[in-house]
Amino acid sequence: MINIDLRSDTLTQPTPAMHQAMFEAKVGDDVYGEDPTVNALQGKAAEIFGMEAALFCPSGTMCNQIGIRLSTQPQSEVICDKNSHIYLYEAGGIAANSQSSVRLIAGDRGRLNASIIEDEINPFDSHFPITSLVSLENTANRGGGSCYQIEEIEKIYQLCQSKGIRMHLDGARLFNALVATGQDPKDYGRYFDTISICLSKGLGAAVGSVLLCSKKDFQRAQHIRKLFGGGMRQAGYIAAGGLYALNHHIERLAEDHQRARILGDFLSRHSGVEEVFKVETNIIVFKPSPVWMSAGELKTRLAEKGIKISGFGKYHLRMVTHLDISDEMVDEVLEQLKRMS
Repeated sequence: MINIDLRSDTLTQPTPAMHQAMFEAKVGDDVYGEDPTVNALQGKAAEIFGMEAALFCPSGTMCNQIGIRLSTQPQSEVICDKNSHIYLYEAGGIAANSQSSVRLIAGDRGRLNASIIEDEINPFDSHFPITSLVSLENTANRGGGSCYQIEEIEKIYQLCQSKGIRMHLDGARLFNALVATGQDPKDYGRYFDTISICLSKGLGAAVGSVLLCSKKDFQRAQHIRKLFGGGMRQAGYIAAGGLYALNHHIERLAEDHQRARILGDFLSRHSGVEEVFKVETNIIVFKPSPVWMSAGELKTRLAEKGIKISGFGKYHLRMVTHLDISDEMVDEVLEQLKRMS
């Protein structure tokens, strides 16, 4: 049976060249700051975004939670979209790790704008938590991989500057957004206090994410990482995969986007599909018509053919293209969907 796994871009396997880079990595003790490969990865990531420092962590969730902790204190509040990863998928970490509350906003496919944020900022009043952080997500996973325009981010930045509010970016798939829009990563470095980037999704590394920050925040970020259990020793073996990805796998994300558009275009024309979110990057979210078949039934029938996709709530499904999805695999998915029509 064929094996086509479109559930997530977290499923990528290291390429042979990446394996070789990991095998040959020079390592030291990263808790002492002496792992040369980790240091090289951190330096490369910071350079790309024009930021002062970067911290290698085991996961994107840890990076996000450190970023939030840096910008909050107990009784403060984080503004984010209601479908944000930091709220839905990080095990209640904002409350547990930072003792902060959350102000949820219904954005446009996961994206916020300055106008709606301004309306949600608390006035200084003893009854209310202090609004201390705005967190954005780019691309927005539950928005179907939607991307921010840099002009809107600048407006949010200007608003936050005027109110003394810091900004965090969950940029797990930020490189997808950069490739899709042609934006300059250094613009993000100017507008955000902290940025989390994932190395183990579309970039194809096995493990790890990086938190970008200022030199002032870096030392405290290290301290928080230690608190969270994220201090690693000879971490260069896994950091080497991330460093290879930054050097070799960014531009190729355009291939994933093209394959996603092919799938999205087909589903948009399919008489049995009610809705397809606009495909901007590598994520396709769609809603089958119950007249054709339910989301659960379609997922099961595709799995029987060796094609794995994700449920996305009760009525929607998600496909994610990535490093290990080829043109031939996309053709096979289309063929199976045609046979089910």
